[in-house]
Amino acid sequence: MSNLLDEIEEITLMGPGPSCIYPEVYRALSLPTLGHLDPYFIQIMDGIKELLQVVMKTKNRLTIPISGTGSAGMEACFVNLIERGDPVLILINGVFGTRMKDVAGRLGAQVDTLEFEWGKPIDVEMVAQKLKDKFYKIVAVVHAETSTGVRNPVAEIGELLKGKETLYLVDAVTSLGGIEVATDDWGIDALYSGSQKCLSCPPGLAPATFSERALEVILNRQTKVPNWYLDMSMIAQYWEGKKRVYHHTAPINMLYALYQSLYLIVEEGLENVFRRHQEMHQKLVAGLEELGIKMLVDPPYRLPQLNAILIPEGIDDAQGRAWLLEKYKIEIGGGLGPLAGKIWRIGLMGYTAREENVNKVLEALGEVVNQK
Repeated sequence: MSNLLDEIEEITLMGPGPSCIYPEVYRALSLPTLGHLDPYFIQIMDGIKELLQVVMKTKNRLTIPISGTGSAGMEACFVNLIERGDPVLILINGVFGTRMKDVAGRLGAQVDTLEFEWGKPIDVEMVAQKLKDKFYKIVAVVHAETSTGVRNPVAEIGELLKGKETLYLVDAVTSLGGIEVATDDWGIDALYSGSQKCLSCPPGLAPATFSERALEVILNRQTKVPNWYLDMSMIAQYWEGKKRVYHHTAPINMLYALYQSLYLIVEEGLENVFRRHQEMHQKLVAGLEELGIKMLVDPPYRLPQLNAILIPEGIDDAQGRAWLLEKYKIEIGGGLGPLAGKIWRIGLMGYTAREENVNKVLEALGEVVNQK
């Protein structure tokens, strides 16, 4: 029997995630596994917390990676903060806002939504008006909507909520490590991300942070958190204090990888990382314009790390992506929901956001356009 792993080829990951992995992160994954209560591993856990606080721009003591993908981070935030009947407002302009609505509804929340056209940002004035009508325990929004390439006005929405009892919950799965995420300055109470996007670590961890307000809500619930695995009141006892209390066996080598990826980002410097993403985005957009390929999102609201482009007329969505994968070993993403078959999504996330990758995808797309 042949080993299927021997046949894996290196692919340039330029879709909506995962991104290309730093070589140093691959090395970290291969290091000897320690026990999840080993004293040295606990030092690494503390190092991860400190690095996450830097990258998330927060002083929250409960700043940790959830053992699971970004969707586990979403579930953890909602399941810990919602009790049945709680009024929740979800702001939706793409797939992941819709997923928030689904998760909150499953928990028995009274869910209201404000929905906006996919490819357009959330209208802050409409949110302000909605907040005049009703008190919400939680307002939730996606910062970087992966399905459309839109950057939502998270800071401005946070201003609307300052001084209110409402908790502010933000999805930063695609934004963390690619653009600024200022958790404390923006008044965010709960925020989650994923390891596989701009952090350039394999999928499997969901960095998350909870404010003291959010932690107080969790510790003073009237009912138990309905999900044992994601109960932050229990997980916090493993990540905090001198005496660590076992909760679950942590994914040791994945945590090595996350530590290394965060270390590389902090070493490069956050502003330098953000600048690199923006410069590679601008280079990509300029090259696409020369090819006659248009962007979906208006310039002020574009994400540098997730670029939604309109599929040129006469080119089949699936065939075009398959050709890029087979000939150039480049993976890009297709559209979702109402944008399926209409856009391609090109990721310039983390270690993928390098000049050689931009040049490679532009060359490949040029061949696609010329062959249509």
